[in-house]
Amino acid sequence: MNVALGGTFDPVHDGHRKLFERAFELGDVTVGLTSDELAPKTRHVERYVRPYDRRKRDLEAELSDLADEHGHEFEIRELTDPTGIAVEPEFDALIVSPETREGGEQINDIRRERGHDPLELVVVDHVEAEDGERISSTRIVAGEIDEHGNLTPDREGRGATRPE
Repeated sequence: MNVALGGTFDPVHDGHRKLFERAFELGDVTVGLTSDELAPKTRHVERYVRPYDRRKRDLEAELSDLADEHGHEFEIRELTDPTGIAVEPEFDALIVSPETREGGEQINDIRRERGHDPLELVVVDHVEAEDGERISSTRIVAGEIDEHGNLTPDREGRGATRPE
């Protein structure tokens, strides 16, 4: 099975790892990583997002061990459009979170219009932080939690602009 998922992944956290784990359980994985131009447009909160090449390097490090564990291949491709790679015919499944399921349904509408089979939408629930709220990159960048959801009250966040 050819599995797709996409995101900004800055920084990678346990919620992302749960998405990746599920993807590799299903098959070979292609991750669409938002371009430097697209990444700020996908944020709900304005914040600095590290450059594509740094995010890609970190993502490769995360995915390589999982790929080996599951005996599957992976590829990282640059996303320049919100519907990304998932509208391409070679994919069978799309990994989504509860809040991105609607986007997955829109991708399936586009696929049908193009004469492709719809993707199986695999919804992966959030991972909760120590305080019961979901782990998110925004919370990590703000200094509220670490990548595992542990509270970090003494840590300062990254801020909305590129650090000097």
